[in-house]
Amino acid sequence: MTTGSVHEMFVPPGSALRGAVRVPGDKSITHRAILFGLLAEGTTQVYDWLDAGDCRSSIRVARLLGATVTEEEDGHLVITGTGGRLREPEDVLDCGNSGTTMRVFLGAIAARSPFAVLTGDGSLRRRPMGRVIDPLSRMGARIQARSGRFAPLAVTGGPLTGIEYTLPVASAQVKSAILVAGLLAQDGVTVVTEPEATRDHTENLLSAFGVQVHREAFGTGTRIAVESGQVLRGATVHVPGDLSSAAFLIAAAALVPGSEVTVTDVGLNATRTGMLRVLNRMGARVQLDRLRRVSGELVGDITVTHGPLVGVEIEPAEVPSLIDELPVLAVLAAFAEGKTRVHGAAELRVKETDRIAAIAQGLRDIGCEVDEAEDGFTVHGRGALRGGTADSRGDHRIAMSLAVAGLASTMGVRIRDWDCVQISYPTFAQTLAKLGAELREQPAPAL
Repeated sequence: MTTGSVHEMFVPPGSALRGAVRVPGDKSITHRAILFGLLAEGTTQVYDWLDAGDCRSSIRVARLLGATVTEEEDGHLVITGTGGRLREPEDVLDCGNSGTTMRVFLGAIAARSPFAVLTGDGSLRRRPMGRVIDPLSRMGARIQARSGRFAPLAVTGGPLTGIEYTLPVASAQVKSAILVAGLLAQDGVTVVTEPEATRDHTENLLSAFGVQVHREAFGTGTRIAVESGQVLRGATVHVPGDLSSAAFLIAAAALVPGSEVTVTDVGLNATRTGMLRVLNRMGARVQLDRLRRVSGELVGDITVTHGPLVGVEIEPAEVPSLIDELPVLAVLAAFAEGKTRVHGAAELRVKETDRIAAIAQGLRDIGCEVDEAEDGFTVHGRGALRGGTADSRGDHRIAMSLAVAGLASTMGVRIRDWDCVQISYPTFAQTLAKLGAELREQPAPAL
């Protein structure tokens, strides 16, 4: 494997994938550990964090807001926090491609930074921020946005007041921004009601930093409350492997005949394991072992072996627990027998790219029939795909999903714009190679 920029990757049909691997640390938890380390009094240590582009954006922002962040020789982060007293950054806060950095840090910045400007790359500047600007504005935040809802964002921090807010669309990022703002508000209790339960890493990790978080079931969702004035205390965080990254290896093992792959030390938070439940319905052979609690999160090993799959229906209530895994589930559906239909997933339209359009076109390019809907798609599974050339559109999850398709195809898949995998899983190609795949890089042309 080369180590430079890779413009395209060819993934030929694979022989059986076998072995045990650990995937990089959970991206969602890493972001939050960095933010809470910034806000906490004292020192926070973060082990097994995800060293990838998105999380590097959070580190960069945390430093500009006053945290001292050092990387120790063994790789873990040491963060000296500000105790919630954010300084005015000397430069624009560049969030790169990370929507989590922009949305979740915005809650803290709106409450405590005198002034800040947040921006990101072209993809992030096209993603809607109105859904987080609106509730923060109701709390008293002063945020100016391009066209009222897009970055760059100019924020003048100041005293906020707690609110009760019902999320119009289930979103862990928006929920987290509101809870952080409520925690740092001048007064009041902040209550967030979510229509469907979303990933609860913020609530779990706030508890690990000494914050009291009140949670109760509310219909199919949850009501979460925090009281202002609580102090975060530095903590030691052990980040489990990211299930969203493990999903690609799990899918590959389920598709390639003769495969048996174990992914160790993976986060198995119940709000994130929707893909495993869908895989069971599709007929995949999935086994969980060594279940335990680490830093407030359920962690275990996942073993998957190849088996025949059938199409399924994925309902709207399931979508929040597998939103990031839907592209690779679409690939699984392409190799299953029968139709797989996903609806209630309009959120995919406003991710790093329009993921409904991207995965639908990608699968069509390699021989699968896919029907798009505004809030989902239908994949017509035929049990096999020929392969071909497809474009990731600069989206890391689309690129890795297409790689999985290549392993199970008859001709292989050439993926354009492969470099985007650096955003969340820089060692993905090396991990596949360790399990027995043979990927072929085509370096980017010299400028």
